Amino acid sequence: MAQTDRWTLWTPVALGLGAALYFALPREPQAWVAWVCAGVVVLLLAGAAASRARLLTVVLVLGACAVGGFGMGKVRTERVWAPIAPAGGEPQRLEGWVVDVASPGEGGQRLLIAPARIGDWPAGATPIRVRVTLRPGTPVPAPGSPVSLLAILNAPPPPASPGAYDFGRDAFFESVGGVGFALTPPVTWETEARPPWRLRLRMAINAVRWELSRRIVDELGPSSGGLAAAMTTGHEAFIPREQEDNLRAAGLAHIISISGLHMAIVGGFAFAGARVLIAAWPWLALRIHGKKTAALVGLAAVGGYLVLSGAPPPAERAAVTAAVAFGAVLVDRQAISLHALALAAMAVLLLQPEAVTEPGFQMSFAATAALVALAEAWPRPVKEINTPWPIRWVQAALGWTAVSLAASFVAGLATGPFAMQHFNRVSTWGLAANLAVAPISSFLMMPGLALGAALTPVGLGAAPLAAAGFAIELMNRVAAMAAAAPYAQLVVPSGPGWTLAAAFLGILWLCLWKGPLRWAGVPFALAVLLVPKPSPPDAWVSADGATAAVREGKAALLLRPDVKLFGAELWARRRGLTPEAAGAAYDCDRWSCVPTAGAPVKLAEAWNLKRPLKPGRIEAMCAGAEVVVIRNDERPAGCRAPLVLTGADFRQSGSAELYRQADGTWQVTWAQDLRGHRPWTWGPDPRRH
Repeated sequence: MAQTDRWTLWTPVALGLGAALYFALPREPQAWVAWVCAGVVVLLLAGAAASRARLLTVVLVLGACAVGGFGMGKVRTERVWAPIAPAGGEPQRLEGWVVDVASPGEGGQRLLIAPARIGDWPAGATPIRVRVTLRPGTPVPAPGSPVSLLAILNAPPPPASPGAYDFGRDAFFESVGGVGFALTPPVTWETEARPPWRLRLRMAINAVRWELSRRIVDELGPSSGGLAAAMTTGHEAFIPREQEDNLRAAGLAHIISISGLHMAIVGGFAFAGARVLIAAWPWLALRIHGKKTAALVGLAAVGGYLVLSGAPPPAERAAVTAAVAFGAVLVDRQAISLHALALAAMAVLLLQPEAVTEPGFQMSFAATAALVALAEAWPRPVKEINTPWPIRWVQAALGWTAVSLAASFVAGLATGPFAMQHFNRVSTWGLAANLAVAPISSFLMMPGLALGAALTPVGLGAAPLAAAGFAIELMNRVAAMAAAAPYAQLVVPSGPGWTLAAAFLGILWLCLWKGPLRWAGVPFALAVLLVPKPSPPDAWVSADGATAAVREGKAALLLRPDVKLFGAELWARRRGLTPEAAGAAYDCDRWSCVPTAGAPVKLAEAWNLKRPLKPGRIEAMCAGAEVVVIRNDERPAGCRAPLVLTGADFRQSGSAELYRQADGTWQVTWAQDLRGHRPWTWGPDPRRH
């Protein structure tokens, strides 16, 4: 049978489905469930070993993988479970060590801090890590610095809208138990306390990364140095906002995040360079195995790059994949194959089962599986004898162009459903931009950055960094042209939640199945695009009640366009709407908004927490509105609006989408109801709930 040697490729799929089922649960299972899963896995594998029927063996092994994935999700959750800051916190004195300089947010530069003390919080309620946004213009302390500052800390943010991506879950698995903003600049914390040795080692590595980032920026200037630093050390603090927007519009934003592309280029460059050097020294080439030695060099390069990048989750997953490929070379196996990819996926899911929920993992492995399947199906040209070199060059150029076009096209198709569902954007000129940038990044930019990073500490990195800077300038020009082209980005609303899982399985079916039946996966792979989108809501309110938006046709009218803009834009894109300022449709002052006669939704909002509104304002809100949103807990007495929401509702249930029913009543969909009752969704100690 054509599938005889293919069924093992489905083991990571089964493992991922089990993990996905765990993360989809509405409530957290008890800890003993992990032990039950372990017992079931042992029984299923024992049955598979004793079975003589091949089909039964396959079913039992895949079942064991699915149960194992569920159990590993629970084990991983128990391992990282840590305190979470309470919501609505008061200003607290934060004392601790700067672990790293995190990627900047909408508010400015951010620090990742390991707190030693937060106000009067007990040690058992103090998060392991907190992320704090500094005020604009505040000097950024280097990793390893002991700092003290006054900050307001809250729990990590919930989804921007019901069913949207859960940033709080990411923070939970990264051990970030609190986020907030600094009220004062960080000052040196005078202390004799010493952090644990592992934390000291990590801060020392991050200090080297930060210093290297600053040197790269100083060497190349902010125009190209910011991107060079981001692609070398993972620090995105120096990237100009305009460049980042252009890269995103051009479909090139994946270059910023250190992931599979970067690991493949660095590892492949080191591997190829080592093979050339060994082959150029006949004495050495006769005494060692050149290919295996080069694989060890490539493996070392990948490991070094992982450390230099700060080991973010995407880089860790890419390093595992690269390590499996080089390991295959060491044991005389094919380095690039679907079986090697399956082994890498198994390793990643066993170490980080939460990766199955992350767009980076989904897009990376879908694209890689599609490319490896393309390589399997690509026709092998017959090598001609005594062909004149001009013809060989033309044939090679045509072949390279065909391969590049096919690879970019297939990778774009494989990642398209995830880009539409998670980011709601399609880069119209992304294929052309990626084709133009691919040779620049592969042959000039990444090798130059790799050599520059290695030689800068000894003062010899100027030349390779200059070459990398030239390549980055070329890439920025391509991105700017693509971003300025007509219809550069199309906004695509998200489909029903099940369509992404269907698309992922459809893509995997196309890649893993052999024979004509593989094309049965096409309609499933296109589910995100083909399935009708749900009707957009009539209004949206942020998770803290601080801002709201209403729908008018294809526009999302923002009542406070300068507040919580990131969340408002996420919601608008997810529903296929264009964010705009509400304008004359609402009468707004510093503390509230009331609808005018032309408002598409009669929604009134008061976002003051402590100061009272002007006399008669509450009465005007209740008299002329269908929906009244009040950020504090004071529910107006005698308010006759059909729907009144207060701060207590948002603290309990998060962000909301509002749907007007045919009979004039309102249906409210809350984010917390869709998140479920999980460790990353509730207070300082979720086990008490």
